[in-house]
Amino acid sequence: MLKRFSISLEENLLEIFDKHIKARSYNNRSEAIRDLIRKAFVKTEWEADKKVMGVISLVYDHHQHKLQEKVTEVQHDYHHHIVSTTHVHMDHDNCLEVIIVKGKAKEVQDLADRLIALRGIRDGNLAMSSTGKKLH
Repeated sequence: MLKRFSISLEENLLEIFDKHIKARSYNNRSEAIRDLIRKAFVKTEWEADKKVMGVISLVYDHHQHKLQEKVTEVQHDYHHHIVSTTHVHMDHDNCLEVIIVKGKAKEVQDLADRLIALRGIRDGNLAMSSTGKKLH
């Protein structure tokens, strides 16, 4: 069930928000506001160390000495948090590894930090999410 409410914003802030809506292809302000609210509550779940899910993405040169072994070793240390992994060959030298993870937020963050900190990881990111059960 949807409920209507109104909000007041400074004109400048509303202009910035409308540009955000257009850039992200939202159909209307309500959809954009719902998304921002959900993202804020997902962040709260992470900060409260609740059970969460996420995606760790890593880009690296597979020629880096023993890097693939180190990535695998860290993943084995956290095997109970890893749901799935996908390894993609981007080109002759570069690989993308995508790791779907779940567990307590701090442990998932620790896993991501350990992987991203490995020497030879060119880019790494943790995209945080949760079931959002309390948001519906």
